[in-house]
Amino acid sequence: MTPDVSGRVAVITGASRGLGEGLAVYMAAAGMHLGLCARHRPNLVVATPSTAGDDHARSPEAPLQKAVDVTDHGALSRFAAAVVARFGRIDLWVNNAGVLEPIGPLAEADPRGLARNIQVNVTGVLHGSAVFARHVRARPGGGVLINISSGAATTPYAGWAAYCAAKAAVDQLTRVVALEEAAHGLAAYSVAPGVIDTDMQAQIRATDEADFPEVARFHQMAADGSFNSPAWVAAHLLAIAYGPERPAGVTVRLPAEPLGGRSR
Repeated sequence: MTPDVSGRVAVITGASRGLGEGLAVYMAAAGMHLGLCARHRPNLVVATPSTAGDDHARSPEAPLQKAVDVTDHGALSRFAAAVVARFGRIDLWVNNAGVLEPIGPLAEADPRGLARNIQVNVTGVLHGSAVFARHVRARPGGGVLINISSGAATTPYAGWAAYCAAKAAVDQLTRVVALEEAAHGLAAYSVAPGVIDTDMQAQIRATDEADFPEVARFHQMAADGSFNSPAWVAAHLLAIAYGPERPAGVTVRLPAEPLGGRSR
């Protein structure tokens, strides 16, 4: 069951599509106030007290939605300040923004693409984690940081050098944040959500086998429909953050969603 999170405030980066958009839809339905950002402005429409009929108790305010590049620390900090100005505080921060490319052998990779991957996937998470940690230190009540990782953090894939390296870095930097901020009431988790059928997965399936030798496995997953849904991931994230028992460790790998329970 999803814990009662009505009235809590969450920030989600990379919220304009894919997993980030799915998390936003689920958390809004659970009654959370949302600050949503992405490189392109998100456009989530949620039921508000003026449009939600009689069920006002679980109807959040309209989300604050901005175009923000997570590699720009100042822009991300200003966005956080705007969320606090709107909703009073931030309880949960989800660093979800990420990119997969470049795909292919490292020896043939465009250095600019490699640099961009690390800037978004690592520097962006560093910025978001730092901004949220400062916010939590400045007010009572603690907070929960969730950084979206990947199985690629621990399993090497030929063709994904930058992505694998970046997600391994996310796991380790989250462990450091957990150590540094525990005394301030900030709990930090690095969560691998499993395989979700997003634009990133479509990009993977469109890759030539010469650049990504394991592409056939992802085609088979698509044929089988063996993906985790964003709702499944969102429910687990809220359970991690606000359930009766939090995970024992910092790195968390979500289980596969039962086929019969998946949204189609």
